[in-house]
Amino acid sequence: MFKKFFSLFLASFLLFSNILGPVAFAVELDEATRTIPLDNTGKTTILSAEQVKRGKRLFNVSCGQCHVGGITKTNPNLGLDTEALSLATPSRNSITGLVDYMKNPTTYDGLESIAEIHPSIKSADIFPRMRSLSEEDLVSIAGHILLQPKVIAEKWGGGKIYF
Repeated sequence: MFKKFFSLFLASFLLFSNILGPVAFAVELDEATRTIPLDNTGKTTILSAEQVKRGKRLFNVSCGQCHVGGITKTNPNLGLDTEALSLATPSRNSITGLVDYMKNPTTYDGLESIAEIHPSIKSADIFPRMRSLSEEDLVSIAGHILLQPKVIAEKWGGGKIYF
């Protein structure tokens, strides 16, 4: 019985580890890696180890169902990789850009609101998991999204070839 349980546990662990790719802990990340764009003027911010851990946890709970590994399940052509975020209108490749998007999501060209179909603070009545997120939580989630290309490189947003 124990041998069967242990084998199942080990197989689950290996599968889970492989899906998530290499794990980097916040304490292992140097300051340069934790430095990310704050806004589109060139200002940067350094994420604390707590923000890194919190951002990962909140992303997995609030966003991970549709954006596992930085992809977008509902539209595989648009991921959360740096290039895709920078080409959106308005640009979403900074903390302020992503926080603004999580409050009031718009189409990639920025012309129409998609709050009724994308979880956001604006649509918290439709998406209950968004109700409890504070401004600090949104900053941590945005930090996680912007940090991942530095940690797992092309795997973030790489899609089926990695996950």
